[in-house]
Amino acid sequence: MDERENYTVHWIVPNTQKNEMEPIMVELPQGGESFVMDPHSGEEFGYVAEGCVTLVCGEESHVIHKGETFYLSGKNRHYLKNEKKTTAKVIWVSTPPLF
Repeated sequence: MDERENYTVHWIVPNTQKNEMEPIMVELPQGGESFVMDPHSGEEFGYVAEGCVTLVCGEESHVIHKGETFYLSGKNRHYLKNEKKTTAKVIWVSTPPLF
């Protein structure tokens, strides 16, 4: 587990840097924001396990609720934020490993 000021990362599969994919769970408290992912050549998938998050991707924002997913290429700078009053948990998988 890696606790930061605005979020916590839970390493679902340890030592995945050598694998093709890297799954983590990001926990965002009320008002929390994840790390910002700079443009890269990979792809990412996310599943909102609890709460609701806003995916900010370039100039666009998308609200993603519990039970919903997102899938994106790494072409644009992006991050997650929690604008709700409850904690959000997101399973986030990237390829290649970036976290």
